[in-house]
Amino acid sequence: MSKIFAHRGYSGKYPENTMLAFRKAVEAGADGIELDVQLTRDGEVVIIHDELVDRTTNGKGRVNNYTLEELRKLDASAGYVGVYGVNPIPTFREYCEYVKDLPIVTNIEMKTGVLEYLGIEEKVLNMIHEFHLEDRVVISSFNHFTIKRMMAMEPELKYGFLSETWIINAGKYCHEQGVDCYHPLFRNLIPSVVDELKSYGLEINTYTVNTPEDVQDMLDKGIDIIISNFPEMALEVREKQ
Repeated sequence: MSKIFAHRGYSGKYPENTMLAFRKAVEAGADGIELDVQLTRDGEVVIIHDELVDRTTNGKGRVNNYTLEELRKLDASAGYVGVYGVNPIPTFREYCEYVKDLPIVTNIEMKTGVLEYLGIEEKVLNMIHEFHLEDRVVISSFNHFTIKRMMAMEPELKYGFLSETWIINAGKYCHEQGVDCYHPLFRNLIPSVVDELKSYGLEINTYTVNTPEDVQDMLDKGIDIIISNFPEMALEVREKQ
């Protein structure tokens, strides 16, 4: 059965990539949570999607120009300012402490596609080990070099290549690189692509599926993980199967 992951937490109803959104995803019954990690100026791993804080907070500038102390003073409630109080940017440690005893799988997207954040791989792996999350994580990135570096450090984790383009023979590419999963934009999953990926035994984890019709299409195609801003809706569609 396909699993339902909450994209940046329950981001369809709560401020994305905040502890509130993560808690609400768990309360909704999501099988997993997808989140994004970057580094502060002082080398701390934080959870935020954009390289700039402008869209999701009341601040300006690049994440890596802020220290953790400075970053934590911002309100990451964009779209919900004043609705749910102040929601600071979480640290990855804060999130790990929250999920360490929960049966939640976490898709950790390494946001190294624009800024490479050299050294982030080891920091994330160390925290995964510290909180014993090895069997409850999937590591993904648009920067496939990041994935290969992490695989060299810790080959036993589950890894996936992210893509938003139409890659020919993506299954063959992933298989040759030794990764377990492929994370494509859901609209790229036409039948021939799905068949090619499945022929290599790959786990297919797709984003961002936000309508009942599209969730149903992914269920019909046997996609392994459906990542949605609206996990509750996706779960309701799945329950009707």
